[in-house]
Amino acid sequence: MRPGREIMGEMKLGVLCSGGKDSVFACGRAMEKEEVVCLIAIRSENEESYMFHTPNVAFVTLQAEAAGLPLIEMKTAGVKEEELLDLRNALILAREQFRIEGVVTGALYSVYQATRVQRLCRELGLWCFNPLWHTAQEDYMQVLIKKGFEVIVSGVFAAPFDESWLGRRIDLHSLPLLEKYSEQYGIMLTGEGGEYETFVLDAPFFRKRIEIREASSEYRNYRGIYRIVRAGLVEK
Repeated sequence: MRPGREIMGEMKLGVLCSGGKDSVFACGRAMEKEEVVCLIAIRSENEESYMFHTPNVAFVTLQAEAAGLPLIEMKTAGVKEEELLDLRNALILAREQFRIEGVVTGALYSVYQATRVQRLCRELGLWCFNPLWHTAQEDYMQVLIKKGFEVIVSGVFAAPFDESWLGRRIDLHSLPLLEKYSEQYGIMLTGEGGEYETFVLDAPFFRKRIEIREASSEYRNYRGIYRIVRAGLVEK
């Protein structure tokens, strides 16, 4: 199925969730249209994975709990192309346990990721729903913030991001700087090109929000990771 195609009728959906803003926002969009029955997270041992977001993906468990959704986790060594077999197994498990009929992704422009997920979905007889596909980046980022998604930067991987970005919130104060970086350095405003990655602490459909209780940072030469060590759920 081509990216962005609308799903007709009531469907049970599983959301591929990395913990980042795009997949969590896509989950919210899917909930407006269909029934989201589970989150699906792939935990890659390879921080350079072509397919999967890696910083803090272990804490998707808290996002699932906050959203009141079951979670299917699958580990992968993160070997290019071979990691798709692990994703396939996760989708099969979600279909068996929760009877999913479709899969939601947070893809915006990544043809590499979108086409591979679509191929797996075709093989398994599942719909593939990409609610953010080719959404205008500026509009999306504004809506993300205005709807109350609490998003922090969990990793930076390109100039001109310095260490101060690690753990920083994406809000109406930081967005203009991201827009400036996009214009001057050619980075994707959403970070989908791998320039930065994020983690969501709160969303409109979360029953509780995530509180970080301990974290550490490592940074060198425009590359850094903000690692959550301990976190828990608190009342909003």
